[in-house]
Amino acid sequence: MTQLLDKPLESKAPPAPAERTARRRAFLEWIAVHSLGVAAALFFTLPFLFVLLTSFMSDSQALSRDLIPHTWEWDNYRRVFDTPGFLTWWRNTLCYAVLGTALTVISSIPVAYALAKFRFRGRNLALMLVISMMMLPPQVIIIPMYLFWAKQLDLSGTLWPLIIPMAFGDAFSIFLLRQFLTTIPDEYLDAARVDGCGELRTLLKVVLPMAKPGMAAVALFQFFYAWNDYFGPQIYASENPGAWTLSYGLESFKGAHHTDWNLTMAATVLVMAPVILVFFFAQKAFVEGVTLTGVKG
Repeated sequence: MTQLLDKPLESKAPPAPAERTARRRAFLEWIAVHSLGVAAALFFTLPFLFVLLTSFMSDSQALSRDLIPHTWEWDNYRRVFDTPGFLTWWRNTLCYAVLGTALTVISSIPVAYALAKFRFRGRNLALMLVISMMMLPPQVIIIPMYLFWAKQLDLSGTLWPLIIPMAFGDAFSIFLLRQFLTTIPDEYLDAARVDGCGELRTLLKVVLPMAKPGMAAVALFQFFYAWNDYFGPQIYASENPGAWTLSYGLESFKGAHHTDWNLTMAATVLVMAPVILVFFFAQKAFVEGVTLTGVKG
């Protein structure tokens, strides 16, 4: 006990100036990084929050200086569903997005597989043609395409001119899948061929199970495109309200002299909700598929 009392107490030395500077710098970097993250989150969230709050406002309060509804008009969503044709637009959009996505994925996989794993003369030229088609704006070919579908096949006023071409592949989907399939080692394919699998069986049994993230990314891209497509339905289906989609049908909420902005915002929320839900549940496969497409070129 006497020895413990005689032993001088060790005082903790204050941190060196270099250590204090490093801590201060790390703290400031933490604040900067998180501040940018919060600012970016607000940048993308505030417009959606504005649309959501406006959808619960009365017609007189919509687009006023008041950002919070005085009374929460839940009846706005019922009025949207009571709008003539809204459920038809919903059904048309769902058919266009789901059927078009399925056709795009099914038709793009064989082409991407051939460009990624087959060795043939002209493969690089074919890949360049696919990339060049990605750079071609759809407005450039809309006139001859419209004349073909409307005059030759008499399919104007329907969504079939937008759905049928997806059965022949999509340049962006082919390129994205090709980039993903190049990350699959050739040894797996060679082992399947040694076991007696043909190319079709190798594709179905070996490649497709390993390519699920890439297929999910392509499917989500195509689904989002079809769900939000405004240009295509405007060209082919504008003359037939029974073939309108949600994105084009939103125009009907705008009148010549008055616009019900609260109903327009409520309809907009209903249009965005399925896309947000699909991305929320499939974001893991989507991010993985997009990330792995750049691993090997």
